[in-house]
Amino acid sequence: MTSPDPRGRVLRIADLPERAPLFSRPTWLALLGLTLLACIAVPLMVLVAPPDSVWHLSAYGVTLLGKILCYATAALALNLVWGYCGILSLGHALFFALGGYVMGMHLVRVAAGGGLPEFMSFLDWQTLPWFWQASGSLAATLLLIVLVPGLLALALGWMMFRSRIKGVYLSIITQALTYCAMLLFFRNETGLGGNNGFTGFRTLLGWDITQDSTRLVLLGLSFALLLGSLLLCRAIMVSRLGKVVLGLRDAEGRLTTSGYSALPYRLVIWTISAVLCGIAGALYVPQVGIINPGEMAPVQSIEMAIWVAVGGRATVWGPIVGALGVNGAKTVLTATWADGWLFVLGGLFVLVTLWLPGGLVSLGARLKALKGTAA
Repeated sequence: MTSPDPRGRVLRIADLPERAPLFSRPTWLALLGLTLLACIAVPLMVLVAPPDSVWHLSAYGVTLLGKILCYATAALALNLVWGYCGILSLGHALFFALGGYVMGMHLVRVAAGGGLPEFMSFLDWQTLPWFWQASGSLAATLLLIVLVPGLLALALGWMMFRSRIKGVYLSIITQALTYCAMLLFFRNETGLGGNNGFTGFRTLLGWDITQDSTRLVLLGLSFALLLGSLLLCRAIMVSRLGKVVLGLRDAEGRLTTSGYSALPYRLVIWTISAVLCGIAGALYVPQVGIINPGEMAPVQSIEMAIWVAVGGRATVWGPIVGALGVNGAKTVLTATWADGWLFVLGGLFVLVTLWLPGGLVSLGARLKALKGTAA
């Protein structure tokens, strides 16, 4: 936190401590080992292990793992604004879905051979809408995956932060905007697939997306995105920018009286978070094979917040642990006890909030403290 020093001089950005290292040496070695293990073990489990072996990873397993890795990236993005900025967004599913829709538009155009998508022909459309014109180019699609959620977040963030909207009001506004976008995308006349969304994807860069090799590439890209997002978020928070953001979260009044404006700092973090969500959504779509307005439903954004809270808000590994743990449990329980999953999810959130506010990543320290107290 930044405040005037004992001599009364107002601290400047240059007076803040130098950048701290991203991770300790053991952590770097663990990340390297995990990356090497993933790059070697997963392809062997998919391509080499016999289908009847316990070590075989099926196409469903590869898709599920890739999907959860994309969710983990979205959780990291939300943690950046909620954990470190203190801004609880209940609309990050909008950015995730927008990235997915941009990628879906390209995949649908490719499946249609560059002509009108099938749903447009069914609705008797004669020409492509103007916002579909760039969808035939993969390079333009990749650029729009960044620009669409990024520019929308920039505009929304500027209006909200400039008006000093915060707390529960900001959460309600973000959720309301996401719900409005969902209703808009449900309409057939928008030219975005309506209720059904986009599906029927076949190829990406000429590769059949149903082939094991293509699934492995997409899984690898999802892992690389998660690792890159982790390094980016960590780099931001150990930098001087991160220290100012933490100061604004914990003592905004003292920082503003020291000459800092909250608007640009929060806007930068907010926009980066939205872009990460958009990229995660773009990788999510070719792996699951569908994108529809349901991805913008309020429950999707609420689940993102639960992943972060359960794993550990404002921690390095918490969002990843929460996303992997909650979605892994969801996969198992919805197959064995579908009616009870929401009760389990709600109970887990309440238990963590009341008795483990630091999330699952703080469980070890909490047990150690209890053991020391008992001794």
